[in-house]
Amino acid sequence: MPAPQCASCNKARAALRRPRSGQALCGTCFCAAFEAEVLHTVVAGRLLPPGAVVAVGASGGKDSTVLAHVLRELAPRLGISLRLVAVDEGIGGYRDAALAAVRRQAARWELPLTVVAYADLFGGWTMDAVARSTAGSGRSRSCCTFCGVLRRRALEEGARLVGATHVVTGHNADDMAETVLMNFLRGDAGRLARGGGLGSPGEGGALPRCRPLQLASQKEVVLYAHFRRLDYFSEECVYAPEAFRGHARDLLKRLEAARPSAVLDLVHSAERLALAPAARPPPPGACARCGALASRALCQACALLDGLNRGRPRLAIGKGRRGLDEDGPPREAEPEPSGPPASEPVPAF
Repeated sequence: MPAPQCASCNKARAALRRPRSGQALCGTCFCAAFEAEVLHTVVAGRLLPPGAVVAVGASGGKDSTVLAHVLRELAPRLGISLRLVAVDEGIGGYRDAALAAVRRQAARWELPLTVVAYADLFGGWTMDAVARSTAGSGRSRSCCTFCGVLRRRALEEGARLVGATHVVTGHNADDMAETVLMNFLRGDAGRLARGGGLGSPGEGGALPRCRPLQLASQKEVVLYAHFRRLDYFSEECVYAPEAFRGHARDLLKRLEAARPSAVLDLVHSAERLALAPAARPPPPGACARCGALASRALCQACALLDGLNRGRPRLAIGKGRRGLDEDGPPREAEPEPSGPPASEPVPAF
């Protein structure tokens, strides 16, 4: 049976049916619709005001690649300027290839690129060094805890370095639904209540962050990259298979098979959650060491680095936080009050 005509232009043959709506579109009309929806998300949410200097977290993966491409197309209408900021976590045999993809993108799109490295920012620590340090702790999954927290801090530092006023990351609807599901499974009401919305406004001096692709499904992100013929890096991080997120992802796929709206239902559920007054955490303060936003004496990044430097990498992870009370004054830490949970391996910026 021949493909139906495109429901939008009524000229070309349809190349796909949109996964959620079932609408038959040609590649060109699908990409235009995708860009229009991202534009609506940004404008309706007042995420990026005219004149904003936007640091795009660029990992080389499909999500950040699509985000950078779409924002480059929309930049004249939004009145914004873009800077690519990539983070070198120091993962041998993986990050070099991903950074090569980012450099190709920056050259092709004529966008300025800045690369910041864990080793430079965090006293010589790389993710490979963190993995070696945690190898004997029985907590191999903690690599993603460290990486999520440190990458967030590194992106913030890179954004400030390029003079950005806003930070954008490429988390799509599936990523956010996985995060909500993980927090439900952990019974983490605090993170659930903080996880709604399209980003964070920038408390305590932190730069405002947003996720323009948060309402776009992973399938449509991949389709957009395909029809725009985007060059991106597609290998999974070598430390990701140990992460808890993989179990949430498998569960979400089964839920979506039974209920196609499950992904967006989870995303929107986080937007509607609110903690009772008695359960709300105290207002965040400043980290005693670096001045970043923190809910305790130390922000999560400083607490994790403190544990590494003491040779006790579990100090700020789960029950290991109690150890921060030893060998000195109390320095308990918990994740910063906005953004994805520290223990999740975020697939891409």
